[in-house]
Amino acid sequence: MPEGGCFCGDVRYRMAGTPLSSAICHCESCRRASGAPSVAWVSVERKDFEILKGSPVAYASSHGVVRRFCGRCGSALTYETAKHPDGIDITTITLDEPDRFPPTVEVWLEDRVAWQPTSAGLTHCPRSSLD
Repeated sequence: MPEGGCFCGDVRYRMAGTPLSSAICHCESCRRASGAPSVAWVSVERKDFEILKGSPVAYASSHGVVRRFCGRCGSALTYETAKHPDGIDITTITLDEPDRFPPTVEVWLEDRVAWQPTSAGLTHCPRSSLD
């Protein structure tokens, strides 16, 4: 089962099951929370995710949204939304083997910074892939 964790190693997690999706997000909220021009996410069912070590800090970044990160090194780890309570998004790059889950879609392109290129071959969505 794939595992991952934060930069300093204080938080470790494991995911099971088959990912529901794998996406690159360009929304302003993800950019500001990560300090990067986009964030790659792999989504799984909530029941297929478990924290093995540590206790990530929770931050309610917007209405119905909780982002979790390491309180020591600041690594962004997960995104949870009340719109999809049975799912959880995990920052792909915090996985020990991020290449196992390449993105298939880019979302929130209407928020993309002009100098950030898009990836050819991926499905492109102006907003959420669910819109």
